[in-house]
Amino acid sequence: MIKNYYFFVLMLFSFAVVAQNSTPQEELYSPDPEIEKVGFKQLVDSSDNYYFEGKYHNSLKVNILLLKKALAENDFRYIHMGYRNLGYDYLAISDTVSAEENFRKSMKFAKISKNDTATALSYMDIANLESSVYSNHEKAMEYHLMSIRSFEKINDSVGLAKAHYNTSITAMEAENYTRVLLHLIKAKKLTDYNAHVSMGIGIESLFGEYYLKKQNYEMADIYLTRAIKAAKKENLPVELEVAYEDFSESLFLQQRYQEAYQARQEYEKYAQINLDNSSSEEMEAVSAKFQVAEYRNEVMEAELKNELQAKIVESKSRLNIILIIICFCAILLIGIIMFVLSKRKQLILKLRDKNQEYLKAKRKSEQLSKSKSNFFSTVSHELRTPLYGVIGLSTILLEDESLKSHEKDLKSLKFSADYLLALINDVLQINKIDSNKIEDETHSFNISELIESIASSFEYMRIQNNNRIVIVVSEELPKYLQGNSVRLSQVLMNLVGNACKFTENGTIYIKAESVKLNEDKAMIKFSVKDTGIGIATDRQASIFDEFEQGETLNYNYQGTGLGLPIVKKLLSLSNSDIKVTSQLGKGSTFSFDLEFDVSSEENIKQEITLDTNQLNGKKILVAEDNRINQIVTKKILEKNGIVCTIAENGQIASDMVQKENYDLILMDLNMPVKDGFQASKEIRTFNNSIPIVALTAVEVEEVRNEIFDSGMSDIIVKPYDANKFIQTILLNINEQGRPLGLERDKKVI
Repeated sequence: MIKNYYFFVLMLFSFAVVAQNSTPQEELYSPDPEIEKVGFKQLVDSSDNYYFEGKYHNSLKVNILLLKKALAENDFRYIHMGYRNLGYDYLAISDTVSAEENFRKSMKFAKISKNDTATALSYMDIANLESSVYSNHEKAMEYHLMSIRSFEKINDSVGLAKAHYNTSITAMEAENYTRVLLHLIKAKKLTDYNAHVSMGIGIESLFGEYYLKKQNYEMADIYLTRAIKAAKKENLPVELEVAYEDFSESLFLQQRYQEAYQARQEYEKYAQINLDNSSSEEMEAVSAKFQVAEYRNEVMEAELKNELQAKIVESKSRLNIILIIICFCAILLIGIIMFVLSKRKQLILKLRDKNQEYLKAKRKSEQLSKSKSNFFSTVSHELRTPLYGVIGLSTILLEDESLKSHEKDLKSLKFSADYLLALINDVLQINKIDSNKIEDETHSFNISELIESIASSFEYMRIQNNNRIVIVVSEELPKYLQGNSVRLSQVLMNLVGNACKFTENGTIYIKAESVKLNEDKAMIKFSVKDTGIGIATDRQASIFDEFEQGETLNYNYQGTGLGLPIVKKLLSLSNSDIKVTSQLGKGSTFSFDLEFDVSSEENIKQEITLDTNQLNGKKILVAEDNRINQIVTKKILEKNGIVCTIAENGQIASDMVQKENYDLILMDLNMPVKDGFQASKEIRTFNNSIPIVALTAVEVEEVRNEIFDSGMSDIIVKPYDANKFIQTILLNINEQGRPLGLERDKKVI
């Protein structure tokens, strides 16, 4: 079977499908009078006739007119048809590049038109192109199958028969005989031989070739004889040429040489007839090639006009849509306004009542918020102020060589005061913990000493409840760690205090065990175990709720119910969690894991060693009304070689600064006569260079902006760490004279 025959048959049947599915459509306005006079159906019929007669020059011209008319009227279906016909015209004159370009455009507009038949035909065209022109049978088969599915979807039996037939031709070229037989059977079943004689003959001939390839000569002769008989009746020389060629080959392979010779003579006769016919078609194809450039320019011009028209239509459509939307919105708005006005009288009384209720609730909420703020501010000031004295005096006493025998007791006192301060801060800022705004400060510390200090701070409670505290620190743990020791202390203090509270005549274990250890990091498991009353299973989940109290037999010690919730929140800030195991009457165990950096003793010494030589002879004015705080602050300053002067209120401080030069002012905020804010503003009117450091026990976040707006340059919160206190003073004295306004980013201690 020669390939040119299949190519001719593919084009023939594809064009036949076009002719069959072409239906007249209502004509729209066209700016070209020549095209306006001619209908779509007339153009399609003329194109088909010229093509089948081999007059490709005329076919090209008619199809250009068809495409221009379709583009002018924006008829996507006929645009698809115009490009499709041009594709086959270009194939006929062997311009495969232009053919493929037009087939692709045909498929594009077939999809835009949402015409399932047009889409199915486009798949068939691409399949035929890939198979017959490019011999890309695998790609062709993909498009054939897409064409088949599309025809099945719309129940088009005629198109489906031709799709199966074209698929069998591609399969024959690819020598995939299983697929040839499958699609031939389906094509034969769907084909009406009376309506489509030529395709029926092609199917019979293709069956004959299939059986010839399978060496079933008997079946091959049957089908080829049928094809020859039908082709002679219809006078189809192309089909006769192909059928006689295969028939002569079958007879020859059966060694029926005389019959084979006669069949061969018939083949050569019809081959000559077809050759004579094709010569005139080839001449027409050559003639048409000279006009291709001109036709292509006409198509491009029509496409440009179509694009311009489409943009104009799109612009008008957008404007219309916008106007419609505006009108709709206006109508809707008017309707809403009318509805609102009609309901206004009914709602106004209800709104008045709701407004009254809202105002009452708002006033109550504001009062509660103000009361809460005042409470926190008062608690902060009233607790931090005496703690400042306790921490300050204990620090001073620790440095007294004559009290070395009481060093352990003083350390426990200071540690307890430090913990109490941290606990107050956490309780006051429990909302900050929830919002993750607590800073994570790290220090070097001795893990064993830290745990021993925590245990010693519960000595009184231990004796009172007749308990024993056992400390177990794993020997493989490094002696010094770097991390948030204050947070660890707060967690352990809460857990140990909880254990002491619920245990009598028992033992409390504080353990620190290594989980994972290397040169730089140490993952440690901390646990606090007691032999107390335990926790019922149904209450274990609720013990971490705020203000929840466990049941205790020891009524001499009660807490706020914030201990365990604070523990859980603090650990979550360190990406850890608290675990509890407990059995009623047998005790409880609380455990958690924390990771620390490995440190050294030198690091600790470096942290606590400060260069105070620069402070010798410096003059500092302390504006403070509390006598104990005056004593503590003065002793700490004088210990570092500072000349300290006390002012009992802000007015005295302002007067003293006008009379004498000072290197720095420590300004308390809450003082009689004139507070720290007023005094600072007054001092800035005549001295803009002296550092003024706020020394306060109030909640800083509430007054931070007011502090800096009054002219103060830094903040120290009482009670403070003495070393950080001195360091802050050094920093501000060294930066004396710098422009104000950069202080808001300074760290508060």
